[in-house]
Amino acid sequence: MTTGSLPYVWDYDISEDEFQQILDGRLAVGRLDQGWAAVRLLDYAPYSEIVRRLGFKRLVEGWPRWREHVRSRSRTRGLDFLVGWLPKNRPDLLR
Repeated sequence: MTTGSLPYVWDYDISEDEFQQILDGRLAVGRLDQGWAAVRLLDYAPYSEIVRRLGFKRLVEGWPRWREHVRSRSRTRGLDFLVGWLPKNRPDLLR
């Protein structure tokens, strides 16, 4: 079990385990819910961590809800491309 803090939640006193539980929808802490965790991850985490924590399927399914909340335009463009590309070119990754 990992309990350290994550660099992209520097402004909250939550552990890595708590963040993952929030991201998985198993925990909410006030207004910190699954949508908040996904957007925080998409805004600040490296690509490899986004894929590891969300997976391609959840990313493609959740992107329409999260897209408007992602602050970085370059991330939005990149994720728009990925979310459009995956179902057409690598549907095997969405199972």
